[in-house]
Amino acid sequence: MKIAIACDHGAYEYKEMIKEMLLSQGHEVKDFGTNSTASMDYPDVAFPCAQAVANGEFERGIVMCGTGIGVSITANKVKGIRCALCNDPLSARLTREHNDTNMLAFGQRIIGSELAKEIVNVWLNTPFSNGERHKMRIQKVMDIEK
Repeated sequence: MKIAIACDHGAYEYKEMIKEMLLSQGHEVKDFGTNSTASMDYPDVAFPCAQAVANGEFERGIVMCGTGIGVSITANKVKGIRCALCNDPLSARLTREHNDTNMLAFGQRIIGSELAKEIVNVWLNTPFSNGERHKMRIQKVMDIEK
């Protein structure tokens, strides 16, 4: 799978860890930064990452910051993005099954590293349920974007 990934300074360590995990699993990964723990503004990396997913260059995207909140808000400003902030595997599974999310967000200061890996793996490996009620609801959200 082609995956875009980005973080601010508050999640640099997790981004590097998740990137290595994804590469070891055979995924193609593009890193939109940041590349250090030096303070920076999360929209500067989350927005281009989300744009790359929305335009079809990548199948999915993962964004991180200290809490996951700022990057998820930013990603969801991009038309066509459904980014979910997940702090547990059940939410990660359900957001794929019910919402067909194309981006995942979480915070390095909120969850542990092993939990972050588990959330990413569950999210990546859960298909959309394709249920009619879920499709209808997603379409209503997409209509709002218009």
